[in-house]
Amino acid sequence: MTNVIALRPKAPVASQDAGVAALVKSFATSRRREDDVFWLKENAELLNILECTGTYVPRAALAPLRGFYKSVEDRMAFFPQYYRFLLSLTLDLEDLGMEGDTGAKLTERAARHGFADAELSDLQRMEARRLLARRGHVSEDDEGLADRLRAFCARSQTFALPNKKAAYELTHIVFYLSEYGRQDPGLDEEAINSLYFAGNLAYLDQNSDLLAEICIALRYAREVPPPLWTIWLDRETHLFTVESGETVSVADDYHDFLVCNWHASVIGGKPFHKPLEGGRMRFQRAQRVAPLRELSEALFAEGSARSADWAGMRERMGARLSPQTLDVVDQLADHSPRFDAFFEGFARAGNA
Repeated sequence: MTNVIALRPKAPVASQDAGVAALVKSFATSRRREDDVFWLKENAELLNILECTGTYVPRAALAPLRGFYKSVEDRMAFFPQYYRFLLSLTLDLEDLGMEGDTGAKLTERAARHGFADAELSDLQRMEARRLLARRGHVSEDDEGLADRLRAFCARSQTFALPNKKAAYELTHIVFYLSEYGRQDPGLDEEAINSLYFAGNLAYLDQNSDLLAEICIALRYAREVPPPLWTIWLDRETHLFTVESGETVSVADDYHDFLVCNWHASVIGGKPFHKPLEGGRMRFQRAQRVAPLRELSEALFAEGSARSADWAGMRERMGARLSPQTLDVVDQLADHSPRFDAFFEGFARAGNA
């Protein structure tokens, strides 16, 4: 009798150059129209990741954005409210290899007209300052700006409670202060605590988008994130599915996909190696159950019996928590630095 062995071919894996070229073309031409502000957002995020990671982008791969580059001065004149998106796209295109000096003209216009003066947020002012400085326009008009942002980061109790907006602002402050990993952001110990606290919450929420940003920010702050987080992120990055087709929805997890691959690049991995096409693509993360809400509801139900000691609370609440939630929290308690200090704030003992 002859044994017949069925060989199942592996799914093709794209080269990084081909994957990057496909992403640039898809985002530039196939997901949204150029007159959509979300087109600006998506393309700015993609190019920012490629630029700050030093990714090689073949010059031909930038061709789909040549038309945008040629028209961006007119866009800035008519849509100054989008100057940060327009500056970011233009500067990254030039730094990735597109020929031209439009970035210098745009930063000069933004500096001369004081576009940053219209910003109410310190975070947005810092982003604007960073963009202008990339072409030599260094502003010292607000010397306390960086200090105020560092003070926000150092209020670690903020980040022991679920607050995604604050957590994303925390990571972006670190990105800007560190010039995306090119310099020490100058964070104190409390600010480092904030990153770990926010990371614990992101892991409890199984939020790979936010956790990837936190791990990148920790790296930029000269810290090594817990292996528990990075191993989980590696798994999540590989579990993304990419669907192609003219009718696929782009209300998807594209940002999660980009940030997880950014994290892979920062830790020396191989980003953007899934089969990717230059047409319309939809990015979908794996389905997962997040225990954060379940844990929060169980703690709230304890009322005045809440304690800052996880071991004690685990014993009290164990019967009300699912095995999946207990497993995730136990993993954090055993393998995440500063978990005890985090849980003290998260439990809100004495606040009942």
